[in-house]
Amino acid sequence: MERTGGAAGRSVNSFPTHYLPESVRTIILKTMAAKTNGTKAAPDEGAEDILRAPLAMADRPKRTAPPSDGGREGTGTAVLTRTRTRKPNLYRVLLLNDDYTPMEFVVHVLERFFNKDRAEATRIMMHVHQNGVGECGIFTYEVAETKVTLVMDLARKHMHPLQCVMEKK
Repeated sequence: MERTGGAAGRSVNSFPTHYLPESVRTIILKTMAAKTNGTKAAPDEGAEDILRAPLAMADRPKRTAPPSDGGREGTGTAVLTRTRTRKPNLYRVLLLNDDYTPMEFVVHVLERFFNKDRAEATRIMMHVHQNGVGECGIFTYEVAETKVTLVMDLARKHMHPLQCVMEKK
């Protein structure tokens, strides 16, 4: 049933007509079959009206609704809405002093998880040692929570009682 031919070599039934109404599809298929066979298609009754219907609809003037301001122009009030993004809450990550965790381990933690250089890590470690608590950094909630978890996991892995906590700034 599939017929091929013509310049394009396309089959008659391969034209995407599944979304068209049946009457339009019939006209297109007959026209394509006639072109393939080299004959002129017999005009169907109302074929031109069906094919020109979309064009006629596009030429119609669009209906306009009455103005929403009751016919007055320039008296409306424009309302601008602004979405403001809030800055995230910040949290301080603190190390707590204990008598058992080696100072070198604390320096290593500060270098590894808080990107401190050796001198800064040593200064913070000494502050924790002398004052009982020291600030490692200020972060958003998720970042602070992750850093606290990483420090606590490493301390537990090496069997040190080091405590790391976070508090809202």
